[in-house]
Amino acid sequence: MKKILRNKYFLLRHGKNVHQVEKKDIAYCYPDDSPPCELIEEGVKEATNAGNYLKGLGIDIIICSDTLRTKQTAEIVADMIDYEEKDIVFESRLCDKNWGTFGGKQKTEIWNYYNEDKIKAFDIAPPLGETWHECQQRIVDVFDELENQYKEKVILIVSHSNPLWLLEGYLNDNTEQEMLNAYDKIIKTGEVRKI
Repeated sequence: MKKILRNKYFLLRHGKNVHQVEKKDIAYCYPDDSPPCELIEEGVKEATNAGNYLKGLGIDIIICSDTLRTKQTAEIVADMIDYEEKDIVFESRLCDKNWGTFGGKQKTEIWNYYNEDKIKAFDIAPPLGETWHECQQRIVDVFDELENQYKEKVILIVSHSNPLWLLEGYLNDNTEQEMLNAYDKIIKTGEVRKI
């Protein structure tokens, strides 16, 4: 059963960036690669398309992960919808999942660590990293703060695939298995979802 919300929310995943082209089988470092991941031309187009979609929807608040790729995405959208860039709230708790020592390594190493049983990632953290539940708690904490602080606002949350997937799972009261079953429907780069 979906939760009853005080505000209207849109979720936006950052546009496609250099990591997804040059290192698509490599886990992101946390909180960002070094040098930080910049949007590529396709990502700029995705962010522009998201801005066009969001025009006229009355966005009151933009809150965004503080990594470069999400900042760039949020700033493009802000320009498109006449939202003051200086008013964007940058929030580190909206950062991507921390894969710990697996950051910068092949994604297959992560799943080998879990013996290919992805459900374990909800409760077992990789070395120096966090579990999916811990990542989910970060974004849920931000979401709950927005719900408590505002009423009848239209809020855009700009983040990453894993945190947004985990937030959607929380809002839909999905079990861990239901969330894994929906993983292939994870929000795509530059995609906007209304919740």
